[in-house]
Amino acid sequence: MKVPEEIVELIRREQYFTIASHINPEGDALGASLALALALRLLHKDVRVFNSDGVPYMYNFLPSSDLVETGMDRERLKNSVLIVLDCNDLERVGLKDVECKKIVVIDHHQTVTDFGHIRWIEPESPAAGLMIYNLIRELEVEINREMAVNLYTAIAVDTGTFRYENTTPEVLRAAAELVDAGVNPGEVSQRLYESWSVNKFRLFVSMLKTVEIVHTGNINSAIATITLDMFKETGADASDTENFINFPRMIESVDISAMFREVESGCWKASLRSKGNCDVSLIASHFGGGGHKNAAGYKVCGDIGDVKKGLIEAIHDSVAAR
Repeated sequence: MKVPEEIVELIRREQYFTIASHINPEGDALGASLALALALRLLHKDVRVFNSDGVPYMYNFLPSSDLVETGMDRERLKNSVLIVLDCNDLERVGLKDVECKKIVVIDHHQTVTDFGHIRWIEPESPAAGLMIYNLIRELEVEINREMAVNLYTAIAVDTGTFRYENTTPEVLRAAAELVDAGVNPGEVSQRLYESWSVNKFRLFVSMLKTVEIVHTGNINSAIATITLDMFKETGADASDTENFINFPRMIESVDISAMFREVESGCWKASLRSKGNCDVSLIASHFGGGGHKNAAGYKVCGDIGDVKKGLIEAIHDSVAAR
């Protein structure tokens, strides 16, 4: 992976940086942001880390997670380089009409926008964390244990702890070097997958009860729903739903797993996951969303019955277009 020289030069030249990631952050966005911030601090840079939703409970174990701020000093930002990580759209960051010295976009999601003064987009990269790992090495900063845990978590989350098809030789070599730098893989896995709250588990059980298996041609889809009432009944919140989408995909006969999470009354965030050659990014793009071949999403409003019907029709169209 080649790191753009203009990003390296910009970091070496400038002093003030703000690192921002998307709303509802997961391990890749947070781990990559924190690792980069720690590296820039070792270069004696003035760095702030921003996320409008803060750090979900399950990621409190990340070293220096307390660096993440939910508010933005807009006056400081005017003299700062804004680095947008794991995202290529200010609306998804929760920022609008910001003034800053320069905007750098570092993302591994396919995009057709021209947002940002400097754009480093690597759709083939399994995680933003791997891109930041390479950037830190290019900056000639030694990766310490704090950075390593953040980077390993970022990579582990987006590769399903090295189970998904995006697990490459490069990412495995990087993970090995991060273990050499002090990461305990078992401890990270326990934090990610075996530290659920009771409320999260109750929500998971409720979601499983909604799963429907739908047959569309030769494609089998598992469709799950999480409503606002389910959050209220269980005491869980949106951050607790991370990774839920992957469980229906475990069913051997299922090709596509879809989860509709109600974000406000009648409006839904759709998450799609697939196996093999089922390209869910094409399905998401039908609704104005996007992502990767095996992981994508979009937003939609309407009656949940109509919303599900729309997804099934889009899957049917994608099958017909093959």
